[in-house]
Amino acid sequence: MNYSIVIPCYRSSHTIRSVVEATIAEMDRLGRDGYEFILVDDFSPDNGETVRELQALAEQYPCVTAIALAHNVGQHNALICGLNYASGNIIVFMDDDMQTHPSQIDKIISGLDEDHDVVYGYYENKKHSGFRNFGSWFTHMSVRVLIGKPKDMKTSSYVAMKKYVRDNIIKYPAHYTQMQGLILRTVSASRIASVPIQHFDRAYGESGYTLKKLLSLWSNIAGFSIVPLRFAQRFGVFTTMCGVLGLIWLLVRKIISKTKILGWTSTMMTIIIFSGIILITLGVVGEYVGRMFLTMGNYPQYVVREVYGGKHAEESRKESV
Repeated sequence: MNYSIVIPCYRSSHTIRSVVEATIAEMDRLGRDGYEFILVDDFSPDNGETVRELQALAEQYPCVTAIALAHNVGQHNALICGLNYASGNIIVFMDDDMQTHPSQIDKIISGLDEDHDVVYGYYENKKHSGFRNFGSWFTHMSVRVLIGKPKDMKTSSYVAMKKYVRDNIIKYPAHYTQMQGLILRTVSASRIASVPIQHFDRAYGESGYTLKKLLSLWSNIAGFSIVPLRFAQRFGVFTTMCGVLGLIWLLVRKIISKTKILGWTSTMMTIIIFSGIILITLGVVGEYVGRMFLTMGNYPQYVVREVYGGKHAEESRKESV
């Protein structure tokens, strides 16, 4: 198998067929034979419509494997699931809404060469909403600060990688997954390329990313770095120094002026502020400890409920017997 195209699906019953069939047509036109599709339904809340559409595609096209997850795990964990089923020498990530358009796939794949093992497509003119663009910018800045992503590296959800990158990514055992973090842990930034591609409008519906999901994704990025812990430590040292200097100033003022210093309100506000800082710091530490606990407890990245189509479906049936 030469190419594995992995697509996480979420409420995509109206679009996924167009994505698959347009990609098949484009791959055939380019003469890129030996491709497969790994479609992963991330427990879409649409009464099974997405799963039924994926199952129909798997029955119609031998190159399609459809995977239904038992509960929602998020886009990045769904990608990990797809990678575990992918067998191609080149793996491509696409979205399920026609924004990562099949007409741009050759630009992504052609960027893989002897000098580059991962290629991102980036959009010069985005079609996202203002909220989604802000979320993308915030994620980009977070990855730069927390993980050390180079300033000039432009990324999106449209990406191609070589098989060895996939082989190392799927070794990551923790439940809290962030794909850019895993790629940067696996591949030197000098071997990652970015190519400009055209961004298309969504074919149907709206983005499934909410503020809650974007914050959850940000917390996953933080899980690949100890920068928050170092920040909490340095901020604690800074506030302690400020407190000591303030105490010295108050003592000197009392000795010199010999006046009673009033300030019950300011004292209480200071206590409240620093109590909040302590709780935030404990929360950061607790988040890391909690993730360690879940990782040691083998909390799964995903749970597969059913596999449709391809050799994987037959293997899944054999394992369940």
